[in-house]
Amino acid sequence: MPGSAPEYVEGHVVPAEDAPAVARAYFDSINSENWEQLAGVWADGAELLAVGARPRCGRDEIMEFYGGIFEPWSAHMDQPTRFVVAGDLVFTEIEFTGVTHDGRQIVFPAVDVFELAGDQVRKLSIWYDLTWVRKQL
Repeated sequence: MPGSAPEYVEGHVVPAEDAPAVARAYFDSINSENWEQLAGVWADGAELLAVGARPRCGRDEIMEFYGGIFEPWSAHMDQPTRFVVAGDLVFTEIEFTGVTHDGRQIVFPAVDVFELAGDQVRKLSIWYDLTWVRKQL
């Protein structure tokens, strides 16, 4: 019914090994820069909303985004620290650690919110303090 409130779904914190496989595959892919594997996590018509960037729609646009996202870093790691699963939503708290090309280590928290479609990602939103990160770079 248009205008009605969304259905309430209770969420649960789960250990990493119990998080949906596609969320774990996403982090494995970006941490290893395995772009072929990453392309496989996205559902047809998937959406990506990343702070400070325009929305991306579809696998090709999303993969183009990831092609340049780690350019400021000589090394990087997105380490999930908590997964909360609520129906087809997965909220992930992350500690990002990156090493700049001049050797400085920068660590900051982030949150990824996945909306799943079966065993693929229908929508992902990525949140962190972009202003602070840009000042560090």
